[in-house]
Amino acid sequence: MEKQGIVYTIHGIVRRKNCCETIEKYTQRLFRNGAVLHQSQWNDRIGASKMDSYDTISDLLVNLFNEIMDIEEKAIITEEFQDITNNDMHIIAAIGIDLPRNMTAVAKTLSVTVGTLTIAVNNLVKKGYVTRARSVEDRRVVLISLTEKGRRAYFHHEEFHKKMVKAVLKELNDDQVQVLVKALMNLREFFCSFK
Repeated sequence: MEKQGIVYTIHGIVRRKNCCETIEKYTQRLFRNGAVLHQSQWNDRIGASKMDSYDTISDLLVNLFNEIMDIEEKAIITEEFQDITNNDMHIIAAIGIDLPRNMTAVAKTLSVTVGTLTIAVNNLVKKGYVTRARSVEDRRVVLISLTEKGRRAYFHHEEFHKKMVKAVLKELNDDQVQVLVKALMNLREFFCSFK
């Protein structure tokens, strides 16, 4: 079996029984079942219809989000960070490592209400990941920032994302990367149309 090239599905994605199955084992199983072709085989295949591509893309989009969230949680919630959730990690990422941010700005970044964010931040403050302080300029404004423990969590989460992007871009040439970026921007624009 050739290990290089992009895997294209013809008959849709066969759902994995075990989400942690390695990509190589997953690909081997799909090849045995006749569900995928490598890029070189794809070019030789004349009968692949747009409907096959539609079904494949639909299946990928529906399942990929849940798989990413599941795998991400398993990867980033380690022994050191077992007292927080994946959602907490995303709040930590939204707060960031730069200057303190106000609650409204962070809530907007996360597309949640300030009330929802306040509950989560209260827990992160109790656990030692976040500090809260009143703005010197306007005492009504609450500023939040990461503690040293929060910064460690931030960088741990960031490392997972770097590895994920590196895995996506592996073996893609510049033209393929541009097509991927365009497709993802189209998807983001579609999602933004529902806000």
